Amino acid sequence: MAGHQKEKAIVDEVHQNQILRELYLKELRTQKLYTQYHVNPLRKVHTITRKPMSWHDNLEEPADARFLNLIHHAAQGPRKKYPETQTEGQEIGWDSEPLVNPQREDRRLNHFKVYKDITLYKAKMWSLGEDDRHK
Repeated sequence: MAGHQKEKAIVDEVHQNQILRELYLKELRTQKLYTQYHVNPLRKVHTITRKPMSWHDNLEEPADARFLNLIHHAAQGPRKKYPETQTEGQEIGWDSEPLVNPQREDRRLNHFKVYKDITLYKAKMWSLGEDDRHK
């Protein structure tokens, strides 16, 4: 048994070359280069996102003036969009300008707290929580 050696299989290069050639031609026949991709209409899938680095997806497109006007109009506040309130909730604060011009120097409208000696003393006592009532 130890003296039994396997004989090497003789490599026939012509036969091997013919096999490789047949494989290569079969691959060329069945190979198909796809350049246009589409979604299978028979299958429900999510939308396919674009490739971020492709040159044809990043081309500048002209701005649509109608769409931009619509977006800017929607971004405005309700007072700029409508001449009157649209809901009852908008009625609160719709006219935010005061009816009378608030001038701080006008003594007819502004009655500020004026402390004299006795009123200042009493205000301090009340802020400290002291009562002048006798029990």
